[in-house]
Amino acid sequence: MPTPEQTHWVILAGGQASRMGGNDKGLIELANKPLIQHVIETLKPQTSHITINANRNQERYAQFGEVFGDTIKDYPGPLGGMHAALSSIDNDWIGFVPCDCPQLPHDLVKRMANACDENTDIAVAHNGEHIQPVVTLIHRRVLPKLEAFLANGDRKIILLYRQCNMITVDFSDQPNAFVNLNTPEELSQFGVLHESN
Repeated sequence: MPTPEQTHWVILAGGQASRMGGNDKGLIELANKPLIQHVIETLKPQTSHITINANRNQERYAQFGEVFGDTIKDYPGPLGGMHAALSSIDNDWIGFVPCDCPQLPHDLVKRMANACDENTDIAVAHNGEHIQPVVTLIHRRVLPKLEAFLANGDRKIILLYRQCNMITVDFSDQPNAFVNLNTPEELSQFGVLHESN
């Protein structure tokens, strides 16, 4: 199984953010900080290997770390960022988190890594009710399956996972850690809730 130090983590900020009015989600501010900064501040104590997948505003994202874009140009969603990372990052285990989850677990990397064994292809976080398909740790051997999946025109992430040896990692003790902010309304409501806490 991988140790946390043997994993490389990618923040997925490559989407079109259509539900956020086309605004780049990772750069939208919550509590006077871009959403991506919240994610980085949670991940940084957990791993020394963090890069950002972004297809727009790459210069702005570069203020936060190394940035790379999709190699597939038709916005296949998170799978595009996963494909680019698995193709270019020289690491057996690559983890992914979305840029719009501002309160990820502070033990995410350790728990995800510890759950894997030599047979694991994909580990996916589970909040006690649902899997969180974009919070995942993937072994590089998945790349050929991912390439074939995308070449076939498929985009539904869970269908790919079902073709692999997937495990789920229980985070039911932190069910709110995976709240993601997709719309201006969700962002506003989340900010109000936090101001009142």
